[in-house]
Amino acid sequence: MSSIRVEVVYATAESVNAVTVRLPPGATVRDALDASGLTAGAAVGVFGKVVGAQTRLKDGDRVEIYRPLAADPKEQRRRRAAAKKRR
Repeated sequence: MSSIRVEVVYATAESVNAVTVRLPPGATVRDALDASGLTAGAAVGVFGKVVGAQTRLKDGDRVEIYRPLAADPKEQRRRRAAAKKRR
């Protein structure tokens, strides 16, 4: 096998950007991000599992670029609970 195929995906509220790249065996997440032209967000993962930039990829992997959270989910829940208590 002379190369591996990796899909790099970045989703926003409005659209999904997906780029398929071919890389040499032993390529890392950083290599895939560089080849795709998509910029990294808050974190990256492979098939839903957060990984580091030096993680080695296998043929068929999907690298996902995660956006930073707009708000802390725990804090939002606390606010909703407090609002219900005031009613």
